[in-house]
Amino acid sequence: MRLAILADIHGNLPALEAVLAALEQIQPDYVVVNGDLINGAPFSVEVVDCICSLDWVVLRGNHEFYLLDLGTPRAIPGSEDPTRWGQLHWLAARMRPEQIAYLAMLPDERTLYLPGTQPIRITHGLPGRNKVGLHPAQSDEEIAVALGEVREQTFVTAHTHVQIDRHVRWQPTLNGELSAHPHGDMQMPAAPRTWHVINPGSVGLPLNQRPTAQFAVLEAAHDADAPGGWRARHFDVAYDRRPVLDAFKTSGMLAAGGVFSTLFYWEVVTAAPEIIYFYRWAYERGMDPDRDGLEATFERYAVESGRRDFVRLHDPLYNGATG
Repeated sequence: MRLAILADIHGNLPALEAVLAALEQIQPDYVVVNGDLINGAPFSVEVVDCICSLDWVVLRGNHEFYLLDLGTPRAIPGSEDPTRWGQLHWLAARMRPEQIAYLAMLPDERTLYLPGTQPIRITHGLPGRNKVGLHPAQSDEEIAVALGEVREQTFVTAHTHVQIDRHVRWQPTLNGELSAHPHGDMQMPAAPRTWHVINPGSVGLPLNQRPTAQFAVLEAAHDADAPGGWRARHFDVAYDRRPVLDAFKTSGMLAAGGVFSTLFYWEVVTAAPEIIYFYRWAYERGMDPDRDGLEATFERYAVESGRRDFVRLHDPLYNGATG
């Protein structure tokens, strides 16, 4: 039994098409898309149409909620601002009603009980928190705290746009139990827990310095060979990024989205967390882009940090590279 896991496509149709070609060779039994189909690159409409045409299991991510909540009491405060959220408004104007309805009816998490295999819990971020993910630098204890309510031994997440294949072990201690419950029932500590944590990486916006289309394939295995009953293999598929980069401008999204569309463009080029870099640079200098002027702060950052020149040096639209 083989299960392909895709996530974080973010409207990057050329990257999705590259993964589709790879899946034709791999021939998995099932395909799961773990959220964030849309928003980031200019082809969200086409990505949703493509996925709707396929017999895949699809979950919802936080970017689906950005769209679904826009203009409602659930919306992120300030999302009516066309400077800060212009790309989302641009997207909302182009998504068809039936596409929005499709996203509205997607589940937020799934637990798979495939015949002859161990259960798999899948959610975009963490259960009930689709804007919170797991990072490779976190300790086993930190991850165990986040997964305390996950009973399945194999947990598939996404959201952070980095590939993870990690076995997390947590051994509770008697001292820990007593300090947490000083007047409790004086029971022995809970049994040790283990989780196999898998993040397939991002199809459309990887943030691990590898500008490829990334996904994972899980293969059922005996528990003695692979704790949790699944073995993970990550894939990186090279693709021509020039069409998606060119579409940022030709579609009108770059003009509508301003700073944030530019930062998403940079992320396609560098496969680095450009939004985080920008905000970190500003905060370290006592600035807040959302308070002090997004466009002015970004212009200072682009020039003073040298980041604009760095991105252009690596941009295949300018350096002649095909990838």
